[in-house]
Order: sequence, then structure tokens, then C-alpha cells
Amino acid sequence: MEKVTKPKVKTLATGQHLVAKQMQAEKGDLLPEHQADVESILFIHEGSCTLRIDGEDKPLKPNDAYIIPPNVRHQIKVEEGNFKGTHFMPKEIKFEYF
Repeated sequence: MEKVTKPKVKTLATGQHLVAKQMQAEKGDLLPEHQADVESILFIHEGSCTLRIDGEDKPLKPNDAYIIPPNVRHQIKVEEGNFKGTHFMPKEIKFEYF
């Protein structure tokens, strides 16, 4: 079993209903598996990763975006470089970790 690493998280912007948070991690990091109760958007700025979502692996690279549906388990593995991604989500989002 691979070691799970929490990403560094920084709030970039907060509005009345939405929040944008930047996640950072290093090559080889496996981020925690989780799901959320609402839809959100993941945008990749730097590095490449594999998004494991609903049993499928989706390779993502800089300038890729992915809509993450509600109530779907997902996890990120950083593949190349230092990873930076922005997660756009409603402020009332609730996460469940596994």
C-alpha cells in the first residue's frame, strides 16, 4: 500500500458562493482518496498527475480541466514535476475521506 500524503492547500479567492483553492504536491505523492457532495472543477497548472476516478485513470497535464461529479470517489497521484492544481468549488462543499 502506498503512503498517502496530504497536499499543501492555499485559498486563492473566496466569493459569496464559491471558493478557489490551490493544491501543491511533489512527484510521486499520492493524495487522499475522497468524495464530495457537490460537483467541482479541477484545473492543472503545473506538473502532471493521474486522476483515479470511479475506477478509471485519467491522465492530466498543465492546462487540463476536469469536472468532478458529486459523490464519486477520486484520488490524485502526482506523476511528473511539482504539481499545482486549482480546485473550484461551492463554499458549502462537504468531503468524505477514505
